[in-house]
Amino acid sequence: MTAQPRTPDVPSKPSLDGLEDKWVRRWEDAGTYRFDRTRPRAEVYSIDTPPPTVSGSLHVGHVFSYTHTDTVARFQRMRGRAVFYPMGWDDNGLPTERRVQNHYGVRCEPSLPYDPDFEPPAKPDPKKQLPVSRRNFIELCERLTEVDEKAFEEMWRRVGLSVDWTRLYTTIGAESRTASQRAFLRNLARGEAYLAEAPTLWDVTFRTAVAQAELEDREQPGAFYKLRFHGEDRPVYIETTRPELLPACVALVAHPDDERYRELFGTTVRTPLFGVEVPVLAHRLAEPDKGTGIAMICTFGDVTDVTWWRELDLPTRAIIGWDGRLAAEPPAGVPAAPYAELAGKTVFSAKERVTEMLRESGDLDGEPRKIVRPVKFYEKGSKPLEVVTTRQWYIRNGGRDRGLRDRLLARGGELAWHPAYMRARYENWVEGLNGDWLISRQRFFGVPIPVWYRLDAAGEPLYDEPIVPQEAALPVDPSSEPAPGFTEEQRGAPGGFIGDPDIMDTWATSSLTPQIAGGWERDPDLFTRVFPYDLRPQAHDIIRTWLFSTVVRAHLEHDSLPWTDTALSGWILDPDRKKMSKSKGNVVTPIGLLKEYGSDAVRYWSANGRPGADTAFDTGQIKVGRRLAIKILNASKFVLGLGEAGDGETAAQVTEPLDLSMLAALGAVVDEATAAFEGYDHTRALERTERFFWEFCDDYLELVKTRAYGDGPAALSARAALRTALSVLLRLFAPFLPFVTEEVWSWWREGSVHLASWPEAGALPAGGDPGVLAATAEALRQVRKAKSEAKASMRADVAHAAVRGAAAARVARADLVAAGRIADLSMEESPGADGEGLTVTVSMAT
Repeated sequence: MTAQPRTPDVPSKPSLDGLEDKWVRRWEDAGTYRFDRTRPRAEVYSIDTPPPTVSGSLHVGHVFSYTHTDTVARFQRMRGRAVFYPMGWDDNGLPTERRVQNHYGVRCEPSLPYDPDFEPPAKPDPKKQLPVSRRNFIELCERLTEVDEKAFEEMWRRVGLSVDWTRLYTTIGAESRTASQRAFLRNLARGEAYLAEAPTLWDVTFRTAVAQAELEDREQPGAFYKLRFHGEDRPVYIETTRPELLPACVALVAHPDDERYRELFGTTVRTPLFGVEVPVLAHRLAEPDKGTGIAMICTFGDVTDVTWWRELDLPTRAIIGWDGRLAAEPPAGVPAAPYAELAGKTVFSAKERVTEMLRESGDLDGEPRKIVRPVKFYEKGSKPLEVVTTRQWYIRNGGRDRGLRDRLLARGGELAWHPAYMRARYENWVEGLNGDWLISRQRFFGVPIPVWYRLDAAGEPLYDEPIVPQEAALPVDPSSEPAPGFTEEQRGAPGGFIGDPDIMDTWATSSLTPQIAGGWERDPDLFTRVFPYDLRPQAHDIIRTWLFSTVVRAHLEHDSLPWTDTALSGWILDPDRKKMSKSKGNVVTPIGLLKEYGSDAVRYWSANGRPGADTAFDTGQIKVGRRLAIKILNASKFVLGLGEAGDGETAAQVTEPLDLSMLAALGAVVDEATAAFEGYDHTRALERTERFFWEFCDDYLELVKTRAYGDGPAALSARAALRTALSVLLRLFAPFLPFVTEEVWSWWREGSVHLASWPEAGALPAGGDPGVLAATAEALRQVRKAKSEAKASMRADVAHAAVRGAAAARVARADLVAAGRIADLSMEESPGADGEGLTVTVSMAT
């Protein structure tokens, strides 16, 4: 409901300075954005807010995308919905660990005992990190994230996010750990989670497994090495970029239709240097036009090797360890003598030594041919990924189950995408899955995998018999708590137990943000009021990770989508049109911008970014936003300073055709802005509102200024129309510029503009012809143009003006005469009521 007007109390010198501090405090004290949980689900609008990673500082890209969400939240709140808009901090996982390592100069060493009195070095040296116990390391993670989170909250409040800060959560908090472990246990009970030992993509720097969704290709220099294998009748040449993997070679493979190698299928050849016999096999994935058309299969060079190894049932000769170095001992069947030259070397050093040995043996045909090729990296890593064999936990996501994949594709079809074309990215990702979701990570700060394993009489783990806790006991940490039915003294002892040492992938917890924030199983009443949510806002580049994984968890647990709609934001680009990111070092932090230009100005730039579109960072547009905010202050001061408007803004008071015309045009803007917001096109809503506002200030205000200062019904009509328009415009701008609109609203209205009703065109006075204002404004513009060309002041008098082609403007003749300072005005009726084809002839007074 919109508050009734009161006697205006307008500052003598309105200013944008200090508005953020003033209104952030008042909104918090008044509970302006608190969620009303008494409202039924039909009256609730719930948002699954992205929890930003707390590992440093926010940048303008965060402000950009979160502003988009906030405009929607504010619009829905003004439409009468109880908006569930929580905030979370994504504080577990690798980014936090890295920040702690660098900030405190420590590294985690799980074998060390806990030191309750430990304090990090006063002068940390990131290059000489001090080893600490896992528990000490986690305590440091918690200490630093608490500091970061306070800074993040302060920043978001200054930006003006209308979240309910009483509903703050963290992904490492007890409630999040409980929800994440509960969901995992239920996945396990239903057979959707499973433990498997298999080739795994591995980051050798962080020594952790990496999921398919966390990969990125980077162009890297390399070379093709042409190697000679020894066949019984002839040599066989292959080209490879990884000669260091020769000891891991288990077969050669060519396409079944390749005539060059058909006679070799079923025979064997010997590897260069090592002389190991390996079979020559056929497989459809071999590429006849790549290199020599025949390739060596190693365990494991890349994911294609894994496919060949699995489908051709080949042996395993793994040589690369978790640290990225070649194993100390050769695999079975590989001679020790040549391998000793490589044992313990890094991949790079091993490649150099193998190349030298191949030259010496004559098995290197020519010199390496330099190339640039895409190489798979962990998105946060700095070294190419390796494939190692490890035991990991997986959740089924359709990568190995066509039926489940089809059901998840159907979920994507049920979801409303904004913009619609983003749905294709989801479908392409799901169709391209080649394995299930690997969720375990060999790290420390995160949600523990909630299982233990029995040890047999020899002390070997029985991985096929995991011990699980009761849900009522969650959250648990198997690394520091004994398994149910055991004591801590039995940890590691034959017949005892061990805890799973791994944590869950951060996405395994973030994929449950709807459940965590909504109180799943913790607050059933709340959960029924918010789930499924109305909106998931996020960046388009994490459709494959966050969006898809959340769909997977909701489908498996609730047999539904987690939300009805998703709105995608684009990236922020630097001046070179490159994506801004911390890793690239090209980010701009927002605090300086917010202080220099004001939050409304930065939000204005953000809101001009179209849904799904990448947007260049532009201080010029931020400056435009500041000018707009200042204009709102000044125009509002003028309107409210004209004197009283009678009994309020009522339809009966607005009687003059020009006033009715302006309000009719404004009604069309209201309809357009409303439709734009309903279609999740915040940019369109802002553009249409802003365009009208400038026309309102430049044209209508100037036309009615003289009349509004007068007395009588015509003056009252102008003042009532001006205040009516101001009320509507403030509400239209409120989602974008919350501080300046709240400030002006407070000058003459009770309550908050952000709790006022969204304007409706039907509530405005009826009967106006928009063409009246259009034609009269065009006539005034031409009069001004004539004055400018005569190098005269806008206040200069006009002796005579003749207006042709503007029948609609006749009803606003008096306002045009006053605004243009025209002594004698003639108006010739003709078609063109909307101002098109209108001409004005002007004679200046002497």
